[in-house]
Amino acid sequence: MTFHEVNLPGVREIRVERKPDERGFFTRCWCQEEFERNSLTARIAQCSISFNVRKGTLRGLHYQTPPHAETKIVRCTSGSIYDVVVDLRPDSPTFKDWTAVVLTAEKRNMLYVPEGCGHGFLTLEDNTEVFYQMSEFYNPQSARGVRWNDPAFQIAWLSAPEVISERDRTYPDFE
Repeated sequence: MTFHEVNLPGVREIRVERKPDERGFFTRCWCQEEFERNSLTARIAQCSISFNVRKGTLRGLHYQTPPHAETKIVRCTSGSIYDVVVDLRPDSPTFKDWTAVVLTAEKRNMLYVPEGCGHGFLTLEDNTEVFYQMSEFYNPQSARGVRWNDPAFQIAWLSAPEVISERDRTYPDFE
């Protein structure tokens, strides 16, 4: 695996290194030692899958507050997504900035989302599946979100969502 910094502190695009042979290839997509060597949280408490039938489905932007703040590793296992991270850490030099990476099943790339950042994605294909590894268990009392089109962030989505939950569509303006 290789870890590539993006424009928000702590956010990394992770790329796998294929070892091909006549059968196909082998690659590692998780290694506690490599994560720790790169100063990334290596705890995994829970894994989840999000399956999205339609292109243009938007999920997010979600996060959990302390003491249940979580890191996430996000990978698209079928289809492709425009994966967005918003820095919600008030003491960060990039507070309210955002970044996006296209994750695809073909590239098998992943995105590491640190604590204190909101995360969401827009599907770029029908029948897209997303696999999450989280450092903390889901805690409904700590679950929060910010609206995908909140003017405080000015996120440049690739297109307007066609499918979005009522909850994600109606988060109040960020303060």
